[in-house]
Amino acid sequence: MTLGGLGLANPKSLLDNSPLGELLQRELDRAGIHRAIEEGHLKALLVTASGYATSRAVTFFQASEEIEAWSLHKRAGVRAKIDALHLLASAGLPLLFPARRIGNEYFGDGGMRHTTPLSPPIRMGADRMLIIGTRDELPDPEPRECSKYPSLGEIGGYLLDVIFMDYLANDLGRLKRINETLRHLHPDRRDQSDLRQVEALLIQPSKDLREISNRHLHRVPASVRTLLRGVGAWGPGRLPSYLLFEAEFCRELIELGYSDGMQL
Repeated sequence: MTLGGLGLANPKSLLDNSPLGELLQRELDRAGIHRAIEEGHLKALLVTASGYATSRAVTFFQASEEIEAWSLHKRAGVRAKIDALHLLASAGLPLLFPARRIGNEYFGDGGMRHTTPLSPPIRMGADRMLIIGTRDELPDPEPRECSKYPSLGEIGGYLLDVIFMDYLANDLGRLKRINETLRHLHPDRRDQSDLRQVEALLIQPSKDLREISNRHLHRVPASVRTLLRGVGAWGPGRLPSYLLFEAEFCRELIELGYSDGMQL
């Protein structure tokens, strides 16, 4: 990271996710997406990314012809043929993974600017949504003694937590308030409004995912371990759980998600 002064280019990110790009290029069935939309089985596929130049949350969508593009304050919907590049851009965690160029702009993780994550599917006409969260609702315990000053890694993990959880929680709260308001409106007044009832089913982990990730920390490659130690993020915490892509960890998450889903 300090070689720029020696005439060498600084890296674009701390980690290289090009293997993920190769996997997506190989496995993403682009023809299947097109066929599903053409045959009416799928109305739209949406992928949101954050534009670094325009500071907008851009939702790239592949959809039937009646769906129109939109442009609002710091949000936009752009028609596109979804491919691996859109997925890599949307998953480009800031600093950790590289941004991806789509058209004339570089894009990173969609959660950074996407403060209303439920808006695009509602705009597309959804009246029911299945939402999968990534954090349990259990409160973090109060510290029993003066805590240490947070390291760069701990602050980074905290920011990722805000991106992935707080925006969703706030938008769900807004959705519930609108639904409640509509229930109290006279049907005539309700029909005159641009608002409509949207039902949401939320699945959240019944366990703290940090506890699960802690059991798999020994699977993290030595190079990543060294990097995390350098920024004070090694050990129990938020950031390592975002960087664990080992099969055993992913399998345990899948099993937990299945179990939690069956409990609803």
